[in-house]
Amino acid sequence: MSGWRRGFFDRRAGRGVTLAIALAATGSAGLDAAELKAVTIAAWNRYVEATERRIDRELADGDRFLVIDFLDAAAQARRAVLSGRVVIERMETRDQHGERIDVPKGAIHHWRGVILIPNADLDQVVDGLLHTIPPEELQSDVIESRVLSRDGDTLRMFLRVSRKAVVTLHYNTEHAVQYVRPGGGRAWMRSVATRIAELDDPESPAEHEKPVGRDRGFLWRMNLYWRYQQTGDGVVIECEVLTLSRSIPVLMRWMISPIVNRETRSALSDTLRSMAARLSPASAAAAGGN
Repeated sequence: MSGWRRGFFDRRAGRGVTLAIALAATGSAGLDAAELKAVTIAAWNRYVEATERRIDRELADGDRFLVIDFLDAAAQARRAVLSGRVVIERMETRDQHGERIDVPKGAIHHWRGVILIPNADLDQVVDGLLHTIPPEELQSDVIESRVLSRDGDTLRMFLRVSRKAVVTLHYNTEHAVQYVRPGGGRAWMRSVATRIAELDDPESPAEHEKPVGRDRGFLWRMNLYWRYQQTGDGVVIECEVLTLSRSIPVLMRWMISPIVNRETRSALSDTLRSMAARLSPASAAAAGGN
C-alpha cells in the first residue's frame, strides 16, 4: 500500500460536498429522478484509479510536490500563488492510452484549486483541521458535523450539508479521511464520501432519506485530495476534487455546462479563501484568546 493510502483523514470533507452540491444544484435543477447504474460506477472507479496512480507518482517525487509543480508553467503558477492569487483550474484524467474515460449515464467533474495561507505553520494548520476547527467554521453550508470514529490521523465523519442555488439540496453524508504527515514540510489527505443520501422534506417532521443512488442524481460520488506544503511565505494548500453526477442532457449542455463551471469555480474559490482566513495565524491567535 502506498504512503498516500496509509495516512490522513480530514475534517474538511464538507468543503468537497459543498463544491459538488453547487455544481449539481446549478446543472441539474428540474431533472427527474435518476438511478446510479453499475456501468456508471465502473467508469467512476476507472477514473479514480487512474487519478490516484498519477497522484501516487507525484507524491513520490523527491523534488516536486503540488499538482502545479508538474505543469509546464510550474514556475509561473507558483509565483501566482505566492503573490496571493487563488488559482483554480479544471482537470481531466485520461486512460493509459491518452483516451478520455467514457462515463455512461453520468458525468465526472474534476477541479483543482490552490491558495497560500501567509505566515502559517504547517503543523498548526493540520492540527487545527484535525482537532480544533469544526467544518462549520470553515464552510457555511455544513449544518451539522460529528466524528464517528478516530484512530490517530484517520477519522470517519458525518456531515449534514445544505446548499442554495437554483434549488435547495440537503444531504446526509459520511466520509473516510486519512492524513499523511511524512515530514519535510509536507502533508497530504485523502477524503472519500462513503455514503451520500439526498433528503426529502428536510427540516420537517416528514424528513426522510431518498434511497442511496436512486435520487435526483445531483451528487453520487465524491473524492477530495488535499496537499499542504510549508514555504518561506506560509503554507500552500491545494485541493483536487472529483465528483460524480448524472449526465447533463445533450440538448441542455450548451446552456448548463458554462453555469456549472462558473458555479463550481466560484464555490472552490470561496472555500479556499474561507480556509485561508480561518487558518491564518491571526485568526488562530484570536480564537485561542477567547
